[in-house]
Amino acid sequence: MFKRTLFVIAPAALLIGCSGNVQNPVDRITYRDEPLVRDVETGMTQARVLSIGGEPSRATARTVVPGLCHDYILNRDGKQQPYYVSFDSAGRVDGQGFLTCKQLEENQRNLRR
Repeated sequence: MFKRTLFVIAPAALLIGCSGNVQNPVDRITYRDEPLVRDVETGMTQARVLSIGGEPSRATARTVVPGLCHDYILNRDGKQQPYYVSFDSAGRVDGQGFLTCKQLEENQRNLRR
């Protein structure tokens, strides 16, 4: 009985843990050769990111965690994909992924509840 319960609870817990930051892994494969995806690393300066990816489509101040967030739009085969690069209060990369900055903020806000 215990094993059956464990087999039901474990996958549910894993799914709940992953629900806070939904990103499609196929996007990482599809856009892996884009300079922002390939070259930007945690700790990199904002100036370096701008030299790699150019001006973002939008830059917004973060409200949940102090810092700044840049929205980019990646294009491939006629499809557009949002991509964000977030910076901490010191102007260094602390995150990136296939979400908009707004979605990132919503996820971070939900995790703090």
